[in-house]
Parts: sequence; structure tokens; C-alpha cells
Amino acid sequence: MDDADPYNWPKRKKAINLALIAFHAMMATFTAAAIQSAFVPIALDLHVSVQRATYLTALVIAILGGAPLFWRPLANRYGRRPIFLVSLLCSLVGNIGCAKSPSYGTMGLCRAITAFFISPAAAIGTARELATYMGIWTIMATCGVPIAPFIFGFVAERLSYRWIYWVLAMVNGVQFILYFLFGPETLCVRDTDDARKPTHTDLAKPLYFSFHRIDLRPLTISDFLRPLSYVTKRRIWVPAMSYAMVFLWASIMPTILIPQIFPEKFGFKPQQVGLQFLSVILGSVIGEQMGGRMSDWWMWRRHRALGKAPPPEYRLWLSYSGFVLSIVGTVVFLVQVGNAGTKWNITPLVGVTIASVGNQLITTVLITYAVDCYRPDAAAVGVFIVFVRQVWGFIGPFWLPNLIAATSFNTTAGIAAAFIVVFSIIPIALLQAVA
Repeated sequence: MDDADPYNWPKRKKAINLALIAFHAMMATFTAAAIQSAFVPIALDLHVSVQRATYLTALVIAILGGAPLFWRPLANRYGRRPIFLVSLLCSLVGNIGCAKSPSYGTMGLCRAITAFFISPAAAIGTARELATYMGIWTIMATCGVPIAPFIFGFVAERLSYRWIYWVLAMVNGVQFILYFLFGPETLCVRDTDDARKPTHTDLAKPLYFSFHRIDLRPLTISDFLRPLSYVTKRRIWVPAMSYAMVFLWASIMPTILIPQIFPEKFGFKPQQVGLQFLSVILGSVIGEQMGGRMSDWWMWRRHRALGKAPPPEYRLWLSYSGFVLSIVGTVVFLVQVGNAGTKWNITPLVGVTIASVGNQLITTVLITYAVDCYRPDAAAVGVFIVFVRQVWGFIGPFWLPNLIAATSFNTTAGIAAAFIVVFSIIPIALLQAVA
């Protein structure tokens, strides 16, 4: 019963901390997607193809998947607060570097630096309880993808795409100030050997203006690689693979293809491209209502009926509606884009909205399920799931446009549906069967 233990904090203090971490998680995906409305202006300015300009986003996606492996052990030894402060300060510098970059290679390097330092919230944010609160973190991380191009479409068209980076740097500065003033340390060592645990006096130091090593255990290579060990745990790698496939087709695919296809097909400018992402925002918000509060209600209802907590696999029944919605939305989007002439219509965006509902539902349900299975190591579980998701997200921009060019939109829709059935639905069904 120590005031330094976050479990004993007032609810208001917990809510502020959750808001800061969730917003930080959003800024990671927000930064990755920030330039999506401006692929065409970037390509013209840096003298590269539009598809090559998309690699500036793919690069960030890849680093956001791998960097948490580095940050998690450091945060578990030195605390989350100093890691977050360093993260924001260095991200600010990286975004300024992007704004001043004279070439494609330099901008790519600065984007990589920014991605590396903005990623720690992905290593820590999944250490949450209940789907409702997990849902806050997941929807913030998910909505960073559509909100960024929606906002920055206006910035790129009315000012310059380089102002995107200046705005990101300013946001990082504001985050740094807010976290320094209102973000206390949340790491508390429990149930460890007295020789490795800081004294009560150390833990009682002010949580806002002191920096010290909290966990005195030495760092080892295994600490950095530990999340990858979950590849042997079927209750982790199955939902990770299942979620990654939905994320690829229902999230990455439309958000990458819209900025590439719509300017050429419909003559859209950055602001018009950005407005298309309202469909993703709407779908994600709707999906979270099903994946968050409804997921908790679903488990609570079963608990009351049984008189005891149901197994974590019971939560997975909600995922099937998410899979169906993801398939339907993805197919509608691809087919309707293929059928569209040179005049824009809203039908592809209806598909994007449906797919986004499914993607957000899957995100919350499957991540919460995995965390329920290994709660004491929730952060490592989250790092592994993010790693798998981001690897697939990184690969997508390189081959999806080529797949469509080599086949057709209709054929690609069939391939997307088959991938989700084979790598998402069937594995989850088998996982429930053997649980």
C-alpha cells in the first residue's frame, strides 16, 4: 500500500496518465500517416515516383514494429517517464530534420529517426486492464492513421507539405511539456528480492521531478528479445497473425491506395485526398463501440451466467463479426474503385468504412484476448503483436499496387478475402477448438 504504486492512484490521476500515453501511441501512427495526402507534392518536389514517395510511410511502419523491442527493457529498468521524455524531444528534432531535408534520402533518414524515437508508447501502452481501457489505447493508435492525412491534406494544399513536419515538431514540443508537468512515473517494482528493489524512501520521492533507476536488475540480451519468444505461444501468435492480416487489408491497403489512385483517377488535390479518410475515422469509432465496451459486457454477461470468469477464448466469438465486416468492406472498396470511371462517387468509401469497423473490432478483441492470457507480461505481448502487425504493414505498400496492376481490382478483392479466411478466421476457429 504505497502511494508510489499506480494501482493506488486516484482515478483522475490514472485517467490523465492514460490520456497522455494513448495520445503518444496515436502520435506514432499519426506521424507515419502524416504525409499520405501529400504523396504527389512530395514526389514532384523530391523528383521521385509517387510509389517511391509512399516508401517514406512504409519505412516508418517498419521501424514502429521493431523499435519497441529496444525501448521496452529500458522502460522496465529506468521507468516510463524518462523514456517518454527522451522520445518526444528526439522526435521533435527528427521532424525538424524532415522539414529541412533537401533530398529524398535525407528525408528518409530523418523519418527513420523520428519513427525510432516516437515508438515507445507501443511498447508500454498494452499494459492495461479491461477491454474498455485497452480500447482507448487501441482506437487512439488506429485513428492516428486516418486523422493525420485528413488534417494535413489542408496543410499541404494551403501551405506546403513541409509544414506537416513543422506541425508534428510543435505537437511533440507540447507533448513534452505536458508529460513533464503531468505525467508521473508509472513503473513500480513489486515482489522482488530486497537487494534489487529500491527502498521505500526512493519510491516515495516526487514522481514528477526525479529520475533514477527503478529496477536494479542488470539488462541482458534476452530482455530485448523476450517479446519474440511468444512466437511459440499459440494463444499469442495466432491472434497476432490473424490481426496482422486484417490490418493489412482493411487498414493499410485502403490508406495507401487512396493517396496513389484517387489523384490520378479523379484528379484530387491533397485536401480532397485527406477528406476521404473521414470514412476510416467513422468506421474506427463505430468499431470501437463493439470491440471495447461491448467486449467487456460480453465477458461480464458470461461471468454472471456461469458464476465464474469465463475462459479468455469466449471473447473471441466477437471477432467473427469483425472478420466478416473486414472482408465485405475490403471487397466493396476494391470492386467499386475498379468500376469507377473518372468521376468520383462515394461507394468505395462505404467499403472503407465497413472495413474500418471490422479492423477496429478485431484490434481491440484480439489484443485484449492476448493480454488476458498473459497479463503479468502484457507489455511484451503488445510488443510482439505490434511487431507482427507492422511487418505486414511494411510489406503491403511494396506489393499491393503491383498486385493490382498485374491482375485487377476484382481479382485482388478475391485474394484479400481468401487471405483473411485462411490466415485469420480458420486459425482463430482452431484456437477456440483446442482451448
